[in-house]
Amino acid sequence: MLPILYRVPVLGWMLRDAFEGREDAPLWFALNVIMLWILSVIVFGWAGLIVPALIGVAVVFTAILAITVGR
Repeated sequence: MLPILYRVPVLGWMLRDAFEGREDAPLWFALNVIMLWILSVIVFGWAGLIVPALIGVAVVFTAILAITVGR
């Protein structure tokens, strides 16, 4: 799955560096994601805050279901 994500033009090199880079690379990746979220709130307003949060809810809900089913 990760080699496919590595081919995404903007985030691919950031993901590769976060997983295969130096030991502080995951911290910088997390900070970049947070900064992008703040920038989306500045540019798009309330929708920039809510839409990523709703996507996160769907991802976590799916993970919880997968764990409880046993996959």
